[in-house]
Amino acid sequence: MRVLLIGSGGREHALAIGLAADPSVERLVAAPGNPGIAQLAELREVTATDPAAVAALAVEVGADLVVIGPEAPLVAGVADAVRAKGIATFGPSAAAARLEGSKTFAKDVMSAAGVPTARAFTCTTPAEAAAALDEFGVPYVVKDDGLAAGKGVVVTDDRDAALAHAAECGRVVIEEYLAGPEVSLFVVTDGEAALPLMPAQDFKRVGDGDAGPNTGGMGAYTPLPWAPAGLVDQVMAEVVAPTLAEMRERGTPFSGLLYVGLAITKAGPRVIEFNARFGDPETQVVLAMLTTPLAGLLRAAATGELAAHPPLTWRDGAAVTVVVASEGYPEAPRTGGVLTGAERPGVIHAGTKRRDDGALVSSGGRVVCATATGADLAAARTAAYALVEGIELAGSHHRTDIALAAAERRVTV
Repeated sequence: MRVLLIGSGGREHALAIGLAADPSVERLVAAPGNPGIAQLAELREVTATDPAAVAALAVEVGADLVVIGPEAPLVAGVADAVRAKGIATFGPSAAAARLEGSKTFAKDVMSAAGVPTARAFTCTTPAEAAAALDEFGVPYVVKDDGLAAGKGVVVTDDRDAALAHAAECGRVVIEEYLAGPEVSLFVVTDGEAALPLMPAQDFKRVGDGDAGPNTGGMGAYTPLPWAPAGLVDQVMAEVVAPTLAEMRERGTPFSGLLYVGLAITKAGPRVIEFNARFGDPETQVVLAMLTTPLAGLLRAAATGELAAHPPLTWRDGAAVTVVVASEGYPEAPRTGGVLTGAERPGVIHAGTKRRDDGALVSSGGRVVCATATGADLAAARTAAYALVEGIELAGSHHRTDIALAAAERRVTV
């Protein structure tokens, strides 16, 4: 199988590791890729959000399967353009990717499908925003209606800060706060059949103890020893099946990766958000645990043959990933710093590039993800943080408490 992988972040490096390990993959091409992915795949230049350019590249490399990593190309219609060339594509159409591209659209689908979620209002004026904030009270939850790379959500007790974020975004969804630990559940689907992956938890705030602003994610772990028994089956029945049915009913079936972001509340699981692609950095830990060949799984979803796919298989133990971020991230990340210790197994590249003199330098806010498995969460944490200790980047920072509460059995529902 010849596979073309679109994207250049940590999620794509994790996907490349999985795809390269699949014996059915004879050629792996990534565009634009990154220095970590370059160890596993041929790299090609492409503007990932240009549907015609990606489709032309897929034809040029003779791809049997195209895997689209990030959300922006999906919302731009890249999957549609590649499918129009007759090439199997893992990733939803632009119409189906609106589940992530518009919070309002997602809420409308959830309402029609009877999916349990937070009450919410879409607001476009300061007066509407103020009324919605007063309806729900603190803590205030204000979400940019469009794509914001995981940084468009503000949760605060400060009404003025909430109003300011609403004004800055223009069109926002304001909703009631859902109290409870969060879960990321990835579901591979061909639009009809659906296979859940191992649930994970990520850490969105920049600092230890969930201090500071939201980020794209500072770390993650799987499995979740505290998760209620039957959680995945419940979410598949109450959330995934009705959502996929509603998307089919609308004439825009969703195939690819449905990411269900959940809060496990006292009243049960509630959907916080949908995403239309693998989450970053949860992908790093989920795929580290998956032993099913990845390319075959994604191709089955892309070709409508998922119902015939064998049950998924997983390694024992646990996985932890810790993000090392640039100085100033998330507000104003400093890039261009020389990075050492990042070219070791388990170090996944998220924001790196190769300088003309061959030096590896930072090119984004989240630079690398130190990812490790172990017999349990404590062992996986120890191994991941050992990798972090060997990474040198001036001014960089990371959280020291990834998976700590879960490893110490302090997470309760």
